[in-house]
Amino acid sequence: MKDKLLRFLSYVVVAMLATAITLQMTVKTGAGKLDRLENLIQERFIGDADGEAMEDAAAAAMVKATGDRWSYYIPASQYEAHKEQSENAYVGIGITIQQSEDASGFLVVTVDPQGPAQEAGIAVNDLLIAVENQDVRDMTVSQVRELIRGEAGTKVSLTVMRQGEHQTLSVERRRIESPVATGEMLEGGIGLVKICNFDERCASESIAAIQKLQQEGAKKIIFDVRNNPGGYAEELVKLLDYLLPEGDLFRSVSYDGTEKVDTSDASYLDMPMAVLINGSSYSAAEFFAAALQEYQAATIVGEPTVGKGVYQTTISLGDGSAVALSTGKYFTPKGNSLTDVGVTPDVRVD
Repeated sequence: MKDKLLRFLSYVVVAMLATAITLQMTVKTGAGKLDRLENLIQERFIGDADGEAMEDAAAAAMVKATGDRWSYYIPASQYEAHKEQSENAYVGIGITIQQSEDASGFLVVTVDPQGPAQEAGIAVNDLLIAVENQDVRDMTVSQVRELIRGEAGTKVSLTVMRQGEHQTLSVERRRIESPVATGEMLEGGIGLVKICNFDERCASESIAAIQKLQQEGAKKIIFDVRNNPGGYAEELVKLLDYLLPEGDLFRSVSYDGTEKVDTSDASYLDMPMAVLINGSSYSAAEFFAAALQEYQAATIVGEPTVGKGVYQTTISLGDGSAVALSTGKYFTPKGNSLTDVGVTPDVRVD
């Protein structure tokens, strides 16, 4: 446990001191206390202690003790899933499942039309009852998903019930990209662009959705960033650059005082716009709405947002785990902070 905690501290220090500033840290006292506690548990504790679980708990507690609600520790067991989420991609077979009402199996709810499950013959409403010949009917959805997951290029065998007959199908696991932005034509020449997050491919997919809607006759665009958790500042800036005229778009200030201002060129989207927000629109989603509001380029509709005005840097700790640490602040084009303030909609709709 001592080694992991010391690694944790050292990696954080290295990340925070990229400019070679020397920081005096009182590590010795803390490390000594942790050493003593570890020794006491090893020597006197009457139960069986899980060393890895204690290390994870100690690291998580250390981050939590900073008092920052946005920083968090990522155990090694969750790090790959964390990276996949930010890439808007995962290794799988392209289906979603839910437990059937009578608990007789797991119903296939959707099948990706370009995914490997579709190619293998899996269909909507198939009842999944076994994975790799292991009965899954008494498992949870999470447990079944874990059985299905694996390395890209490997195969997994699924047994499904269809029209009263059992079928066992072999499906190749592949890297599957989840859609980030989708477009839909509404009545009255209104195009709706739903943006799920601001992670990888957000800008390119959002712009493609806008252009497709324009080709279909859209005269107005509504962006839906409700329940959007945010994402990468780079994706936010690329999308704002497409939408807004020349000027400042976004500001960031890192832990060492370095300030960056992203700007837009003169080209912009010349059409009426609106943005839908709610209390679960965070970070980049908030700054997206705020920028359009400050430029008076869009009407903001919905509920006030929470105000996540800081950004995190994900730092590997060398053993498969990582920490997402708040290392800087974001500001709107006019230099306003949204921290604990959020975005106030022009039109309040609960």
